[in-house]
Amino acid sequence: MEKKKEEVWQIVYPHSAGIDVGSRFHMVAVGQSDDQVRKFGINTDDHNLMIDFLKVHQITHVAMESTGSYFQTLFLALQEAGFEVSLVHGSHTKGIGGQKTDVKDCKWIQKLFTYGFLKSCFLPSNATMEIRTLNRHRNNLIDESSRLLNRIGQCMRQMNIRLDVAINDLGGKTGQSIIQAIVEGQRDGNKLAILADSRIRKSHQELAQYLQGRWNDNQLYILKDLHQAYQYVRNRIENCDQQMKNCFDQIIESQGAEEAGKINLTKKQKSRNSSSLNVCTTSYQYYGVDLMEIECVSEATVMSLLAEVGRDIFKFSTASKFVSWLRLAPNNKKTGGKIISSKTPQTTNKFTLTLRNAANTISRKKTGYLLHFFQKIAYKKGRGAAITATARKMAVIIWNMITKKQPYKPIDMDQYKLKKRQRTLKTINKLIKHMEINTDELIIGSQRLAGS
Repeated sequence: MEKKKEEVWQIVYPHSAGIDVGSRFHMVAVGQSDDQVRKFGINTDDHNLMIDFLKVHQITHVAMESTGSYFQTLFLALQEAGFEVSLVHGSHTKGIGGQKTDVKDCKWIQKLFTYGFLKSCFLPSNATMEIRTLNRHRNNLIDESSRLLNRIGQCMRQMNIRLDVAINDLGGKTGQSIIQAIVEGQRDGNKLAILADSRIRKSHQELAQYLQGRWNDNQLYILKDLHQAYQYVRNRIENCDQQMKNCFDQIIESQGAEEAGKINLTKKQKSRNSSSLNVCTTSYQYYGVDLMEIECVSEATVMSLLAEVGRDIFKFSTASKFVSWLRLAPNNKKTGGKIISSKTPQTTNKFTLTLRNAANTISRKKTGYLLHFFQKIAYKKGRGAAITATARKMAVIIWNMITKKQPYKPIDMDQYKLKKRQRTLKTINKLIKHMEINTDELIIGSQRLAGS
């Protein structure tokens, strides 16, 4: 019998190391023997010792497994030291058999990376990371302000002051004016109702009735404390907006920008939590296109794109790769020549969640190409599938606009309806030929339908 030829793996990175990142220590492997594995701490001095260890073994490429936020400081330290660092996904390294240990993990990472079986994850540039950090901090502050508003409403309900029923938003102009007056000592419902904005639909008498409560000293103390905390958080949000503006100005000045002074950019209605930064102008300076032209793309959507992707969108050579990174493309699993699953994988990508939220509001529109696309998918596969498909469509549109420097040009609805009519007629003709239906049968059938 002929001996089977052993499979020869081609070495891609001969001078490589694998690092198993942990919360209390890091395991580093520069080879497959036990004496080529070493344990390091997490302090800055330990990072320097690791760098010296890697340089002694003439390492040029390093792969580390993505583990929460523990890798970030080490990743930057290795990059500054001149190593080519690749951050790999944890699911790509879970193939080792037998007892699982930290030593085996780092050796397995080093072996897979040496033969080129591990792909690096997408990592934004330092400029994008700065904006991302500030934007996520801002979102956390917004969540905190929402929790404080809910507690303020609960505190007022305990005193039977139903301001939450009288107005829609306690954080708006009317709500804050009335709460401030209560904190300052006003108890007369008629005088509190005068503070309402003219846009409030409730009458003066109705508001006064809702603002007559059973005053309690302890609840009033809690209300004052919560109101001060809410005002403090809102001030922190404004300061964060200013810090983000300074970062954007530095990035745009250093990297160059498109002139937006003479361009009529699309403006959309702002909400209470909208950034004080001119997001529309900033995005045009960043990308050279007006992303607000797309249906259901709000300032929050564009801000999420700037913070989570930034100019690193050009790292994706095709729209398919961009959509795949967003986890909006079907994950086809094949076995035996058949697709056994095509479910879209779950993700915690912030921009993906923003696109899904934007797609979920498309049904509020009256017209538009994306609305017809959403309705078509929802009719066939349900609303959930329509949200995913529309979010993917929006991602492709955004990638094409930015990378190709082209404005948003949706399909003309008259042409869209004409093509749809032509496809329907083509399907009907195929069905007539397949069923061998002649003209007389069609006339008789139409007459019967008209008679019924």
